[in-house]
Amino acid sequence: MKNYGRTSLNEFLGEWVVYRNLEPADPRLPGLKELRDTVDIAPGKIPRKSEADYARVIVKLLEQAQELRGIHRAIEQLLFVGDTQLLDGTAFFNICLAGEWPGIAFIGSENAKPASIEVLPNDTGQRLFLANRWTALVDFAGYAASNGFSVDESMAVILDIDKTALGARGRNGQVIDRARVQAVQDTVAGLLGTAFDLNAFHTAYDLLNQPEFHPFTADNQDYLAYICLILGSGLYRLEAVVADIREKRLVSFEGFLVQVDAQVRELPPRLADLHADIYANVRKGDPTPFKSFRRNEYLTTIRCFGQLEDSALVEALLAQEILVTQEVREIALNWQNQGALILGLSDKPDEAATPTAELALQGYLPIHQAITHSAGE
Repeated sequence: MKNYGRTSLNEFLGEWVVYRNLEPADPRLPGLKELRDTVDIAPGKIPRKSEADYARVIVKLLEQAQELRGIHRAIEQLLFVGDTQLLDGTAFFNICLAGEWPGIAFIGSENAKPASIEVLPNDTGQRLFLANRWTALVDFAGYAASNGFSVDESMAVILDIDKTALGARGRNGQVIDRARVQAVQDTVAGLLGTAFDLNAFHTAYDLLNQPEFHPFTADNQDYLAYICLILGSGLYRLEAVVADIREKRLVSFEGFLVQVDAQVRELPPRLADLHADIYANVRKGDPTPFKSFRRNEYLTTIRCFGQLEDSALVEALLAQEILVTQEVREIALNWQNQGALILGLSDKPDEAATPTAELALQGYLPIHQAITHSAGE
């Protein structure tokens, strides 16, 4: 592994980046607020990455971006680079379907097994190119070219950001996870004060973050942070909540909110007010209801960008910084030079990816602009 110096996602994405709220960083591109009526999405709803509504918004964004860069050819094909077969693969298939484009997606995640590549077609002709090495992006590019996917001005490329372009899964993604857990801990500790129990927090977080409990938490870190906060307040015991989930007496996070709401007078005023805000956000369909947690996540995340010296060992960089994935960087620049339209997608909430106005005045940057090191083979 080699350190390739400092850079940012901005080098190959510019401002063509879209976070969870579906409002592009480039103000010239229309966002969900502007496109909602065009793509027939209900007021207040922010579709998630795996949903068909999300795909329709992304197709409109890509078409508008093609016009904005002055290309008169329509988009004809799609390449997608991500890290999860279920989430990214589903988003890829949906976008191809919504745009009526043929496509191939690279899904990468490194592990200790021998290097392998597998190509999975689906019923509509789209293909997933699965690899357990990020260096296989070179093979992916060759495979695409040999199967009629010529990279030119009619090609759209979507790069997943989280654990793909930044913090490559299986190589550097643990730093992203650690920053998020630290944000949950900081938020809960700040709200509970002297009542905060670090060991009890980690016991609850580590258990409820397991796949077994995803149907209850919806694998939503805002929900998990709130549950840990309520447990830390003493209103509920972890053992009782776990038993209720396993015995199907508690089947959804919304159900938990309703139960807490019925006992809200037993919470300290500060937590009661926070509960009211989160409950209101959930009821109006906001997928990121715990705003203070996500703002803390931005801070814990941005502190992992480029803080080590350039002379640091690459092992230290991989362990302590969130790095640009060099293999993604190189292929993106190559495709860009060949004329492709490149858009970066992140499922990270905007509040966790961009600074507040106050922080921006202090020089803080969105994560796609933040300088860090790039590492790869």
